[in-house]
Amino acid sequence: MIYLDSAATSLRRPEEVIRAVCEAMRVMGNPGRGAYEASLQAARTVYQARREVGRLFGMKDPSRVVFTANVTEALNLTIGSLFGAGSHVITTCMEHNSVLRPLYRQEKRGASLTILPCDEKGRLKYEALEQAVRPETAGVICTHASNLTGNLTDIRRIGRFCREHGLRFVVDAAQTAGIFPIDMEEDGIDVLCFTGHKGLLGPQGTGGLCVREGLELEGLCVGGSGVQSYLKEQPSRMPERLEAGTANVHGIAGLLAAVRWLERTGISVIRERETKLAQQFYLGIRSAEGVTVYGDVEDTLPENHAPVIALNIEGAASDEVCDELAQEYGIAVRGGAHCAPLMHEALGTAKQGAVRFSFSFFNTEEEIEHAIRAVREIAEAVLHS
Repeated sequence: MIYLDSAATSLRRPEEVIRAVCEAMRVMGNPGRGAYEASLQAARTVYQARREVGRLFGMKDPSRVVFTANVTEALNLTIGSLFGAGSHVITTCMEHNSVLRPLYRQEKRGASLTILPCDEKGRLKYEALEQAVRPETAGVICTHASNLTGNLTDIRRIGRFCREHGLRFVVDAAQTAGIFPIDMEEDGIDVLCFTGHKGLLGPQGTGGLCVREGLELEGLCVGGSGVQSYLKEQPSRMPERLEAGTANVHGIAGLLAAVRWLERTGISVIRERETKLAQQFYLGIRSAEGVTVYGDVEDTLPENHAPVIALNIEGAASDEVCDELAQEYGIAVRGGAHCAPLMHEALGTAKQGAVRFSFSFFNTEEEIEHAIRAVREIAEAVLHS
């Protein structure tokens, strides 16, 4: 199988990630629950993971790195804590449902919402930011890159805007963590939400949030923490404040190994290769008759573009194209709505959906050429059917 669905999850991972998970399952206990070696080793591993992840995002204090099951949990925690009844939140039409649905739920609880528009290429209209601010505006939450088009958001520009207006700034880095550089201080980010199983190349079931110093959030749940057991409330110190119950130590061990591999390899090296593969694919299919490519693309892909290409073949449903690619060509991609309903509305693809190709450091040029031939052959067949 040629796997071109890394925007959904990374199937190809460094071998040391797999080994780290297996080793953790053999030797690690529950961190913070004992003074014996299995517990202490788990605690050391989790702490090192906080340090490495924090350093990746410019977070100096490891205790401000909180682990969750995925970015969806991190976003729910953040949105529920920061944007309550009476507050106003600004977001964009580029967002995944992991942002939109928690915001819609907060609307029902008394918050209000402004959604910034995009143009026909899915590019955010930044000029609408100023007009969206109200006296009760609490913050801005946005994705760093669209999971549908690959268009990148200028988070530094939005971060500056938020600082100038005294607003909280929350970033969903699901599609960019491990691929694009992110610095919470320089980018003006208050809360960065990430997932471990995509660009970070870690296991599924890992993710988290980095919370800037001085900002306190309330957790989604309370319970065991391994410390201050006689308190009726969850301990107030970080990270226990936001982490209740047993952590996914085995997954976190894999995430630590993945981040170390990323640091050794170099994020810029990874991004350059993935961009090169996406560029190769785009140049190979852009002129095919009946093929429409979505997003901020012209003669070439811009440098500030995630390694994601969304397309449609005229006269063919996106899910049918995906089935053809899988069954006849052995290519795994994703079709449909991609949990991004507002982006589809902006692009005019709400009915057809889109076929999304997303690329990994571990893909090869030969695989991309095979995918190019497949798209061209399918488009040709549909055109003459």
